[in-house]
Amino acid sequence: MQSPTTTAVAPRSARACAVREGAVPRPRADAVRNRERILAAAREAFVEFGSAAPLDEVARRAGIGNATLYRHFPDRDTLVHHVVLFTTERVTASAEASLAEEPDAFAALCRFTHTAADERIGALCPMLADGFDRDHPELLAARTTLAAAVETLLTAGQEAGLVRADIGAGDLMVALSQLSRPLPGTACFDTDSFAHRHLQLFLDGLRAPACSQLPGSAATLEDLTLKTM
Repeated sequence: MQSPTTTAVAPRSARACAVREGAVPRPRADAVRNRERILAAAREAFVEFGSAAPLDEVARRAGIGNATLYRHFPDRDTLVHHVVLFTTERVTASAEASLAEEPDAFAALCRFTHTAADERIGALCPMLADGFDRDHPELLAARTTLAAAVETLLTAGQEAGLVRADIGAGDLMVALSQLSRPLPGTACFDTDSFAHRHLQLFLDGLRAPACSQLPGSAATLEDLTLKTM
């Protein structure tokens, strides 16, 4: 008796390759979590110790082994680059979410400022030392997106008559960076309560109508590019 005709079935791996030909493999969920833990831990370590923070300490804070850290970030320069990118992107997302979700533009500005402080944006300035490639295309794109989000947020407050008209986005970012950075030469790194207290004092000074006349002219984000961004 003639055996039934059968259709050859390609091995599962071959079928998967055919379906996904040309597709970029998605990283495993645990790899994504490890990467985010490393970036968050490195950001905190850089706040405390500067960009020379021991990488062993970064791995310890992230709860992973050194091998896992180096698998994601093979050297210090790569890690610093991605911490700056990670923080910039999170601060941008905060600006966009604040404007979309808060009841008015001044409330959005307050939420953004306090959230950006929690993201340790003030720690980025000391990290951008000589030798750091601040003109890397990834960072330039992230910086441009952040600038647009902050400008939009501030303009919304000014157009609504809630924020004084004589300041620029650069003024906001300078104050935010200075007030959220740990004091140099001290062992006090638990400064969050002070930072938020002083940031709120600053924000109250941004309310319209203005109670004083500011010296000089409003700072733009372009004014800060060479030194702080």
